[in-house]
Amino acid sequence: MASSFAPRLVNGPFGDPGLLVELRWHGHAILFDLGRNDGLPAAELLKVSHVFVSHTHMDHFIGFDRMLRLFLNRDRRLYLYGPEGIAECVGGKLRGYVWNLTESYPFVIDVTEIRAGGATRAVFRACTGFEREDAELLPPQRSPKAAGEPPGTPVLVDEEHFRVRAAITNHRIPCLAFAIDEPVHLNVDADRLAREGFAPGRWLKDLKEAVRDDRSDDTPILAQRADRSEAETPLGVLRELVRVTSGQKLGYIVDTRFAPENLAVLLPVMHRSDILYCESPFLDEDRDQAAMRYHLTAAEAGTIGRMSRARRLKVFHYSPRYQGRGDMLRQEAEAAFQGRKDPGVLAELESAVG
Repeated sequence: MASSFAPRLVNGPFGDPGLLVELRWHGHAILFDLGRNDGLPAAELLKVSHVFVSHTHMDHFIGFDRMLRLFLNRDRRLYLYGPEGIAECVGGKLRGYVWNLTESYPFVIDVTEIRAGGATRAVFRACTGFEREDAELLPPQRSPKAAGEPPGTPVLVDEEHFRVRAAITNHRIPCLAFAIDEPVHLNVDADRLAREGFAPGRWLKDLKEAVRDDRSDDTPILAQRADRSEAETPLGVLRELVRVTSGQKLGYIVDTRFAPENLAVLLPVMHRSDILYCESPFLDEDRDQAAMRYHLTAAEAGTIGRMSRARRLKVFHYSPRYQGRGDMLRQEAEAAFQGRKDPGVLAELESAVG
């Protein structure tokens, strides 16, 4: 069954981190991290409505300036989420320019800062020269769908077509890992549609929205019959035309250390990801160097993937020291993910959970 998510890494495995998730059929996209994004056409970046920044080291934030330039004179509100200090970093970027000709520009940057004890929000408007305005925190959920989530996994955004959660990890500074999922995936059963004498058309969007919102069976839907006639039909009659399944889930982990306190917050958030995008900068033979730099090895990335019960693992963010040896990083990660790596190494890695 097709997902509405179309994910792809912004750069190759040795490039700056970034994951673009286009929402098929909905006309917009989500971006994780703001590394260099020169390779993305402007038209694709302009689809982005929400940006989730793990932390503001240069290779994760240097692409902010290109987005700013593209969005500047547009009637848009860009929602940006990041760790403690992100609002000051955004403000610092904006203070590096002069804004004496932007009084008529409607563009707004809406920044939410995620902290261990909660969150804060600030707004920067082009029309005021991007002066910082502290604002009330937006409700993170539009419905109680996330009520059953494990504790310590804050829901940042909960909208009709996607939900994003975060885990705060230690990179010697707070660093965010993210998971995005479809609350539900709705698919019209084409065979049943034909058998019941209905025609495909735009009315099916209204039907799916009614099913998604779990409206009452007597809700009228203007349905189109196979002969092209239209008639209001109760939702209860039409509900079985739509198959409801769990939506796709994507995980995103960068710049963290393989340590019990990080695993304790990462595993619940990444649990059962359909695709886990995980950094893999070092080979396991350089595990001490990885720990000193607060990064993962390929084997550690694979172990996280296996322990979180991800369906697929996609590794990236390789250290440049391995140029020409990228296959070794990918193969080592996959071996650990599949449980094929040296059993002694796997047991040592998994014992780190405590």
